[in-house]
Parts: sequence; C-alpha cells; structure tokens
Amino acid sequence: MFKERLQVLVSAEQRRCLESEAQRRGTSVASLIREAVDVHFRRVSQADRLHALAGIRATRGRFLSPDELTRLVGDEHEGQLGALPQSGSR
Repeated sequence: MFKERLQVLVSAEQRRCLESEAQRRGTSVASLIREAVDVHFRRVSQADRLHALAGIRATRGRFLSPDELTRLVGDEHEGQLGALPQSGSR
C-alpha cells in the first residue's frame, strides 16, 4: 500500500510521546505520523466537503445549544462535588 519511505529525526522527548500515544491507541508510531500528515496537510476536495455536508444535513435528532450543554455539564459537576465527603467531617 505504501510506496514512499521517509526518514525523520525527532528528539528523544518527541519519540517518547509518539511511542506512548501509539501504545495508548494500539497502533504504530508510523501510523500516527501518517495520520498527523493527513490531518494537517491533506486538502479536502470540494466533493468530499459536499458529501460531509449532506451527511450533516441528514442527521436527525435533538441537539443541545451551547448554553444547554454548559448547564448540563455544570449540573453534573455540582452533583459529583456534592457526593464528595466534606473536609473536616469524619
């Protein structure tokens, strides 16, 4: 599938980060690098954009506004904090 070979030098820290992320995702470092190139440099064709837009328009369901999402997250956060033991109580 792949025909081109590319050698890239990275720092020790970059390599640790790549290896850690690859392990977390269950993939290879090479796969992560190919994905990063695709995400950051590949242009999306007009046809692909129109296809994606058609998929979005065809989506059915109720969607929450940003304000509703913020309120729900706040409510959940408050609920989790309320379940924690109070400091000083034993």
